[in-house]
Amino acid sequence: MAAPYDLRFDCGRICLDLVATTGGPHAERLVGPEQLTAWLVGAGVVPGGAPIAGVDTAWVARFRALRELLRRVLHDELTDRAADADLTLLNDTAAPAVPPVRAVRAEGGDLVRTLAGPADCAGLLAAVARDAIGLLTDAVARGQLRQCEGESCSLVYLDTSRGRRRRWCSSEVCGNRERVARHRRRATRRGTDTATTSVQGTVPAPSPAATPTGAPAAVR
Repeated sequence: MAAPYDLRFDCGRICLDLVATTGGPHAERLVGPEQLTAWLVGAGVVPGGAPIAGVDTAWVARFRALRELLRRVLHDELTDRAADADLTLLNDTAAPAVPPVRAVRAEGGDLVRTLAGPADCAGLLAAVARDAIGLLTDAVARGQLRQCEGESCSLVYLDTSRGRRRRWCSSEVCGNRERVARHRRRATRRGTDTATTSVQGTVPAPSPAATPTGAPAAVR
């Protein structure tokens, strides 16, 4: 599983994986065209091996803007309702034509996906926006949306676990961080209890009351 500073593809949907490219101790993962290209391929927006060219800093800025829009819409829908202006913007982003995919025969004989034509920024943004619209309008998938319980983590993921018991966006990232923190709390409590017991053990027992000077001896 990915480390906190790596690109992650474990949130359950393409749009959620885009939101996961920010946040946490290493806040920005789409730091440039190279990382955006890797994300587009890793998330499946662009099929592996399909030609993709022209990714530049302008593309990065537009995908970051879509990411922020998705973050607002998802969190607002989880707690109440997304703003109408944000929904309009999401719908507008989804409007351009998405690059069609084709099945072609690879050298080894297997069928693989590729794009029918060059990928442009607007079309790839539209593919991610349409995934978000599909998620938000699917009652079953929407009911599986969860916000990570990790401290200082605000990522949203799709909980498809048995019994819907998944608590973190990533067990290896936020889950492991919580387990480490829990272990430290237990160790701190044990240390405090040990110190308290040690101090209590060194308190001398009260000595018998001495007979005051000049006081008469007890009558036998």
